[in-house]
Amino acid sequence: MRTLWRSAILFALSIAAAQAAIVDKELDYTVQGVTMKAYLAYDDAIKGQRPGVLVVHEWWGHDDYARKRARMLAELGYTALALDMYGEGKHVHHPNDANKLSSELAANHAVATARFQAGYDALKQQPTVNPQRIAAIGYCMGGSVVLEMARGGMPLAGVVSFHGNLATAKPAQTGVIKGKVLVLTGADDPFVPAEQVAQFKQEMDAAKVDYQLIAYPGAKHSFTNPEADKRGKEFNLPLAYNAEADKASWLEMQKLFGQLFK
Repeated sequence: MRTLWRSAILFALSIAAAQAAIVDKELDYTVQGVTMKAYLAYDDAIKGQRPGVLVVHEWWGHDDYARKRARMLAELGYTALALDMYGEGKHVHHPNDANKLSSELAANHAVATARFQAGYDALKQQPTVNPQRIAAIGYCMGGSVVLEMARGGMPLAGVVSFHGNLATAKPAQTGVIKGKVLVLTGADDPFVPAEQVAQFKQEMDAAKVDYQLIAYPGAKHSFTNPEADKRGKEFNLPLAYNAEADKASWLEMQKLFGQLFK
């Protein structure tokens, strides 16, 4: 009898798995005359609304890596939107081009905010999303972007920065950041040195922000991206994938979201 029950349960689970599917699609919208080409992903086996998560790409632009993370979030039960912060779905290969695009965005805070806000609004309007339960994650440049949006008072339940720059021209003020902040950085990342980490902690403490910062020993810049090793060698940059830090940081994000979206 026990064997029969076990077989029935396994059969039911296999049927449920077969019926579940990650739905992914392009989602275009316009910001100040520029078409933004975002990417939406969710699990259609989940009924009703669920939390939404914005994903902000690295300085290379809106590429497959950002989309991969959106799908991974969908597999966890969220509706995820991988934003396009450059417009027209731009993504580049050479670091000089990436630096030019990211520098232009960083120099125009109003444009960056408008583009992030438009993505936030687009996600909020999705029928699978609970508009009161939205968070954001970002990688490298994207990590900086989500921190800046939090500093600016964007109504996010939480933000997670993966190997993002922590410096800012507009430090957080008490009471402005609405949700929790999680920073996941590499202890050996020359782009985010110890002095910058210390300054960030001082900023968060002074503003009384609910935050956590984890620095992974041996991890360098872009430690979550398997493409980092190849790019690092090609362009002689201190980029390196770290499988252990990648896995650990993703679990920390899940832990935070578990607290935020009980």
